[in-house]
Amino acid sequence: MSLIDSHCHLDFPELYADLPGVLARAGQAGVDHLITISTGVRHYERYRALAEAHAEVSFTIGTHPNYVMDEPEVATATLVSLAQHPKCVAIGEAGLDYHYDKCPRDQAARVFRNHIAAARQSGLPLVIHSRDADDDMAAILRDEMGQGRFGAILHCFTASPALAETGVALGLFISFSGVLTFKSAEQLRAIARTVPEDRLLVETDAPFLAPMPHRGRTNEPSYVVETAKVLAQARGVSLEHVASATRANTLRCFSKLTLAEQNA
Repeated sequence: MSLIDSHCHLDFPELYADLPGVLARAGQAGVDHLITISTGVRHYERYRALAEAHAEVSFTIGTHPNYVMDEPEVATATLVSLAQHPKCVAIGEAGLDYHYDKCPRDQAARVFRNHIAAARQSGLPLVIHSRDADDDMAAILRDEMGQGRFGAILHCFTASPALAETGVALGLFISFSGVLTFKSAEQLRAIARTVPEDRLLVETDAPFLAPMPHRGRTNEPSYVVETAKVLAQARGVSLEHVASATRANTLRCFSKLTLAEQNA
């Protein structure tokens, strides 16, 4: 059995301070590849260095919606250019966050659309952050998909059944994090039962949102196994089945990752 953590933040201090241990524990748990996710284009060299130093790590490039005010004018062309690195496998994370609302919503939408354009131009998938913004997210996705298709992932999915249905209808992947394991997340587990198997991904979003039974600790990629276990239980299949399916989906979604693995 092997799993891929499709979304973590290895550059964050909680993980970076013990990076050799984090990577070793992931490998021991059967997590053999990790995608470290960008929160700001200004940190590109940090992500590049992490991926170049570790065969089991790939990276993305983009501006998290909560940091748009730190780099509000990142051009689509810049994203496309930086994404040409052989181990950069996606654009993002980018999107809308109305929970924290750290920038004007029209500006957040404009920056998000720039990232969609970069995904479309680069041919790489877009890692989408969406929090408390279901209606606007669905509207933008429908509008942009009508202008030209692009691949994308609704990461750390905690939204409504309606947004999940919209995402699936538009061809997006739905990624579940440790939130799926929380006792209060029965509605989320119900959604996880309805997502087509070929659209499922798992992630940690480490160092955040540690799954049960590790809740309250610093999350790390090895814990993605716990999310996969609960996803398997919710869907009435084996852990091995979920591991195989989500691995295949991750490699199909992040098609450049397939090439990276072949060339490793």
